[in-house]
Amino acid sequence: MCLSQFTARRLVSQAHCGLKALSSKKQKFCLEMARPSSNLADFREVFAKAKHIAIITGAGVSAESGVPTFRGAGGFWRKWQAQELATPGAFARNPSRVWEFYHYRREVMLTKHPNPAHIAIAECEKRLSKQGRSVVVITQNIDELHRKAGTKHLLEIHGSLFKTRCTSCGNVASNYKSPICPALAGKGAPDPETQDAAIPVEDLPQCEEDGCNGLLRPHVVWFGEALDPDVLTAVEKELDICDLCLVVGTSSVVYPAAMFAPQVSARGVPVAEFNMEATPATNRFRFHFPGPCGTTLPPALARHETEIIS
Repeated sequence: MCLSQFTARRLVSQAHCGLKALSSKKQKFCLEMARPSSNLADFREVFAKAKHIAIITGAGVSAESGVPTFRGAGGFWRKWQAQELATPGAFARNPSRVWEFYHYRREVMLTKHPNPAHIAIAECEKRLSKQGRSVVVITQNIDELHRKAGTKHLLEIHGSLFKTRCTSCGNVASNYKSPICPALAGKGAPDPETQDAAIPVEDLPQCEEDGCNGLLRPHVVWFGEALDPDVLTAVEKELDICDLCLVVGTSSVVYPAAMFAPQVSARGVPVAEFNMEATPATNRFRFHFPGPCGTTLPPALARHETEIIS
């Protein structure tokens, strides 16, 4: 199942504003959703009653920790943008260059730390779990900052920088070695004048399963690849039961994640967007809180006065 295909059938089967004539009740609902509120007190009332909260996060959360996004003008590693390197074809043609790129990203991430938004989410999950309530984080990020902050219920739809997959036996394993292999030590500099290291394939990261020694690749979803169907099934189950959804630090343009929150909103579940600016999906949501996530999210997820903690 490819990025643009996930939940498409379900979305098409659901009525959305403007797609066909609506009853007066549905028209009223759509008009209300077209004016998202920034009233924190109102959001907090909804938050206090929610039993199953789904939080969808994107690059904006990690950007506040100083994580490079490789998007837009200037988003280059050497002379390439991420979409030129994060593909099966690029890896087949030049695995050394692709591994240099990911080695650089891994080394950068080892110096980064969760920011107040990551911490607020993790603390909220821990606190609400003691009340019999659940929080799940569905992230597009591959940096593991949510995990580092303490989030337990985490669905990483694009994989992780700190996992590898063998191209021969398919084994997936966590890997936090620095460097990931001796040949990559000191390599991966992003300067445009840096020459490729041209590391022989046999010196790149190798599978450690008995008798394999296959070439490892980053266990991330590359452009043109399908997402893990098991992860998507888990995401769909969480979205089906959530009674509050937060969209945090994402532009809502990358599929399939761009469809997650609108799908939830379409069945009448409150959705709150926390982002630097409005996105193409903003008018479908009940709440919108502009500004840095590290500033807006902590007060939104703090303990509500009605919470009873034993």
